[in-house]
Amino acid sequence: MMKSILFWLLATVFLTIAPRAEAQQTGNVPRIGYLSPTSPSVSPTRIEAFRHGLRELGYREGKNIVIDYRYAEGKFDRLPALAAELVRLKVDLIVTTGPTVTRAAKEATTTVPIVMATDTDPVGNGFVASLARPGGNVTGLSALAPELSGKQLEL
Repeated sequence: MMKSILFWLLATVFLTIAPRAEAQQTGNVPRIGYLSPTSPSVSPTRIEAFRHGLRELGYREGKNIVIDYRYAEGKFDRLPALAAELVRLKVDLIVTTGPTVTRAAKEATTTVPIVMATDTDPVGNGFVASLARPGGNVTGLSALAPELSGKQLEL
C-alpha cells in the first residue's frame, strides 16, 4: 500500500515539474526541495522510498535531479525559514511531509508547486479550494477528508 501511494506521489511530482523542465535550457537539472519537520534519522525508510521511487522513474539523485533536503529537527518554528530558503534556492517544487510543513511552504510561495505527501483535510486546512479543483500551487495526497467521507457514506 505504501509503495503504491509513494509511486502516485512521485508521478504527481514529475507531472507537476515536467512542463517547467521542458521550458528550461538544456543542461539544467530539475531541483526538488524536500521539507520535513523531523531529522533524517526519524524516517529513513520514507526518504529511501522517495529516492527509490525517483530511481524507478529514471531520476538519479546527483546525476539528473538535485534534491535539497531541509529538516527542522523537531523545531517547528524553523519551518518558515527553511521553506523560504528553498524558495530562494529556486527549487522547481517543494515536497512536504505533513500539514504543518505544507502550511510553512504555502506561506513561503504562491508560485513554486508544492506536493504534500499526505494531509487528512487539505480543504479544511486551507491548502486547496476543493479536492475536485484544488487551484493554487498545492497538490498531493489526501488520506481522508470530510468531502471523501460523505462520498464514502453515499456509496
